Amino acid sequence: MGFSSVMIDGSALPYEENIALTKKVVEYAHQFDVTVEGELGVLAGVEDEVAAEASHYTQPSEVIDFVSRTGVDSLAISIGTSHGANKFTPEQCTRDANGILIPPPLRFDILKEIEQKLPGFPIVLHGSSSVPQEYVAIINKFGGKLKDAVGIPESQLREAAKSAVCKINIDSDGRLAMTAAIRQFFVEQPDKFDPRQYLGPAREELKKLYTHKVVNVLGSAGKA
Repeated sequence: MGFSSVMIDGSALPYEENIALTKKVVEYAHQFDVTVEGELGVLAGVEDEVAAEASHYTQPSEVIDFVSRTGVDSLAISIGTSHGANKFTPEQCTRDANGILIPPPLRFDILKEIEQKLPGFPIVLHGSSSVPQEYVAIINKFGGKLKDAVGIPESQLREAAKSAVCKINIDSDGRLAMTAAIRQFFVEQPDKFDPRQYLGPAREELKKLYTHKVVNVLGSAGKA
C-alpha cells in the first residue's frame, strides 16, 4: 500500500506479550523492507479513542532486551509526555505568578540512561504537543470550553531533539490551531458558510504552527 514504516504499540500489554506482538509485526514488515517502531512504557491520555488513565515510565533496564528480542528499528519511550490537550491534572503541576499551569519536567535522566544502553539507536517521543496557550485562549474566547489545557514546554522538546530522539509526535497542537482559526472565523463572519472560506485561514494557521515547530523547536529545517 505504499507505506515505508509502521508503528505497533503493545505497551499496554504485559511485557512478554508486548514483545511477542511487536516481534510478529517486525517479522512480517521486514519482509517488505518496512521499518517498525515499537513502544515500551505507557503514555496516559487518549489517542485515536484508546485511553490510558495512568502513565508508566519506560524502564531502562528493559530496553536492550526489548530491542534485541523484537528487532524493532526505533523505540518510542515514556518519559513524561502524554496524549491530548489535557496532558496533566492541575495537581500534577505548579503555577507561575500569573496562575498559569507549569507541567512537571520530562524525565531526561531516563532518556540519558536509555541512550547509554542503546547508543545511536533511534528514540521516539509520542504525545509531545505543547498546547499553545494563545490557541487555547482564542478557542475559549469564541465559544470553546478548554479548561486546564497544558502541554510539553517547547524548550524541553528542543532539548530532546538534540539527543537520540529522532522523531517527536505532535498532533493536538495542529488540532488547536485549526479549531482556533475556524471558531474565530465563524464568530467574526457569521454570514459565511463555504468550507473553502473558513478552511483557508485554518490551513494557513496550521502552516504557521508547523513552520515554527520545524525551524525553532525540532531543529529539522533543511534536513529532509
